[in-house]
Amino acid sequence: MERRQVLRTAVGMAGMAGLAGAGALGMASPAGAAASGQGQGNGNGNGNGQGGGNVLAKLGLVFLSHVNDPAVTNLFPGDPEFTLEVINTIPEDGFYMQYVREGEHTGTHWGAPAHFQEGGLTADQLDPGDLFLPAVKIDIRAKAAANDDYALTVADLKDFERRNGPIPKQSAIVLWTGWEDRWGTPAYPNLDADGVIHQPGFGLEAAQWLVDHGKLGRRGSLGTDTFGADLGIDDTFAVTTLLFDRHRISLENMANLAALPTTGAWVLVAGPRNAAGSGSTATIYGVLPPRG
Repeated sequence: MERRQVLRTAVGMAGMAGLAGAGALGMASPAGAAASGQGQGNGNGNGNGQGGGNVLAKLGLVFLSHVNDPAVTNLFPGDPEFTLEVINTIPEDGFYMQYVREGEHTGTHWGAPAHFQEGGLTADQLDPGDLFLPAVKIDIRAKAAANDDYALTVADLKDFERRNGPIPKQSAIVLWTGWEDRWGTPAYPNLDADGVIHQPGFGLEAAQWLVDHGKLGRRGSLGTDTFGADLGIDDTFAVTTLLFDRHRISLENMANLAALPTTGAWVLVAGPRNAAGSGSTATIYGVLPPRG
């Protein structure tokens, strides 16, 4: 029997077994999924489901990740090469597959405490709730455009809360710098003649304020559309070192932040949980509240 025939037979048997198991457990498709085309999205990465009284179907979803493409992915200086190699094709093998080679912190990704903390939790030791967090978005694009090394301040945070209400405890605080528009170009790392990165980020005092006031508690996250939470010029990674404690994570090289509301949304981090992992390349979703 040819390999493709074996594969098709195996897939068919697995599918029948899955259907039988679902019936035995009383499982059903999401309400309204078949009638509404739930799960379909448009070219903007937005998906809107219709599901009658299903609360989940009323939520919006947006991608907050770059496409994982080595042709345009900016690598942090010193990180391993990122390649995608086609190893199987339908004409030759009956199926299509690529071989991915990349570091755990390639492209849009999340980081676990063990990335910077000796003995910190690894990716496979975190809880599901650590990867699903209420989110706020702080827009510093104008300040970052005027100063590549702009650091978010405590005054910025207090001003944000005056205008938008308190930052939820144990939340993802996402910094919108505008750097995502530079993705795939040398302007993203923004290296100077000495090879130093110039990107905006969280000031250490601001990050400490978020910890001291419970905005980053047992869990929580700092997210940004740059290489990471730290200023590019900070080679000590002081903010990230402060962040990576207990169950707190980082969200890095984020995208499509215009689609994330200032308040009221959540972020959902999806991707492999590598054994003893320091994080992984991720598809990060913005989960949007129902429209009024």
